[in-house]
Amino acid sequence: MLDLKGRTKKATVAAEKGLTILDHAMKHDVDWGFSCTRGTCARCRCLVTEGAEALSAPNDAELDRLEPEEIEQGFRLGCQAEVRRDGQISVALKTYF
Repeated sequence: MLDLKGRTKKATVAAEKGLTILDHAMKHDVDWGFSCTRGTCARCRCLVTEGAEALSAPNDAELDRLEPEEIEQGFRLGCQAEVRRDGQISVALKTYF
């Protein structure tokens, strides 16, 4: 399962392998900010509080855009973090803007 907390909406949905956090938010009408979907704008920055091991590892776009301390704390870019395996995942939108 995937718990999503957007700006004003929350949803608990079935996590689908191969979809990103942003894909899930858009599919389930959770108000998740984004502009580019390429990992450059960081409007989809989010905090993974549970289940990081079920997501893809931070990729080059995330390593370029997020500070090492942010990644250590569990911050990801929603457009880049992809569900890779089953597990309970909890994510909250934490945009800079």
